Amino acid sequence: MRDVRVDPWLGTMVHVVASRQHRPNLPATSCPFCVGGLEAPDPYTVKVIPNRWPPMPDERCEVALYASDHRARLATLEPDHLATLIDTWALRTDALGSRNDVDYVLIFENSGREVGATIDHPHGQIYAFDHVPDRPRRRLAAGWKPDPTSDRLIVERNGWAATVPAASPYPLAIEIAPVERVADLVSLDASQRRGFGDVLQDVLGRIERIHGEPAPTMMWFNQRPTMSNQRSQEIDGYSDAWFNVEIVSPWRAPHVMRYIAAAEVATNEFFIPVVPEDLAATLRDAAPA
Repeated sequence: MRDVRVDPWLGTMVHVVASRQHRPNLPATSCPFCVGGLEAPDPYTVKVIPNRWPPMPDERCEVALYASDHRARLATLEPDHLATLIDTWALRTDALGSRNDVDYVLIFENSGREVGATIDHPHGQIYAFDHVPDRPRRRLAAGWKPDPTSDRLIVERNGWAATVPAASPYPLAIEIAPVERVADLVSLDASQRRGFGDVLQDVLGRIERIHGEPAPTMMWFNQRPTMSNQRSQEIDGYSDAWFNVEIVSPWRAPHVMRYIAAAEVATNEFFIPVVPEDLAATLRDAAPA
């Protein structure tokens, strides 16, 4: 049963999903995403499956398996393999977004135990919301677009740019976006998707190099809402939506977590120990040798 509650003072939406208390946690005996496992009886390149413990009803939650190899990483997939994954993300965005009960498709990844990943196999998730969530709605209304500030630019090539945002609560935060406005994954042509895959792997590789190993990260895609043109008029900024990807990590140094403190949770104001311009310079210097 669906149980969605809204804080009467802040307007924060909370999905109460009691069934997820019973989902498996860090399986130790076998991986359900490896070939021959529960979710992947046959070999595959990229595979999308329903989420067995969905936080939302009506088959609106999916799991995207990036590769059959348990040791694979998004940062190291071969270009053709990564292109297949990006095409799959776009296909699922289109398929889910075409439903009358879906207004927003969120593609995201939790990578690493420190950010709550319960299975180490390379994978991400796709949630199809029946509304536009508050954070992307506010970014759309504010007219989000790439930051042109050069001292926070990490890399720009093939029509894509990666930058460090000016103000993030995370000690490591990166935004990736096309230089020219494109609204969503579906709207990217084959060349743009290749360019996106190239800069995405470039950024992930830099994160690994500055930490000396894969760091725990969270990644999510900000896309144009998927409702019909008539209903889209209700969304401020809909016509100017600019596709972008955010990647963040809670590490402020290798294996050193930056915890959000009570004062920050209480006020929604944050005190960050990392200077964004310094982080950008560090990431620029972490280009492949």
